[in-house]
Amino acid sequence: MASNNEHSKTKGTAKRGFAAMDEATQRAIASKGGQAAHQKGTAHEFDSEEARRAGQKGGEVVSRDREHMAAIGRKGGESRQSAARAAAEKNAATRSEQASKGGNQQG
Repeated sequence: MASNNEHSKTKGTAKRGFAAMDEATQRAIASKGGQAAHQKGTAHEFDSEEARRAGQKGGEVVSRDREHMAAIGRKGGESRQSAARAAAEKNAATRSEQASKGGNQQG
């Protein structure tokens, strides 16, 4: 009876089949499947209009989450501000360096 309990504990947690394969093997098999679908003519290919509609639909869904959108905007503002500060510091350092070189040449 103990063996049944031990077996049921591991059941469902052990990787089997496709999940047990390394990533390279999984990719190779998936690639063959995609090639076969294209050869058979059953592969789905997005046209630009269909891709545009899918992206628009996804954007609408994401934008409904106001908290998420606020976080994205805040992150973008912080990034822009830090980039501007870094550029200003770089410009100041360059001017300082040029001024010190110019001062040495006159002396």
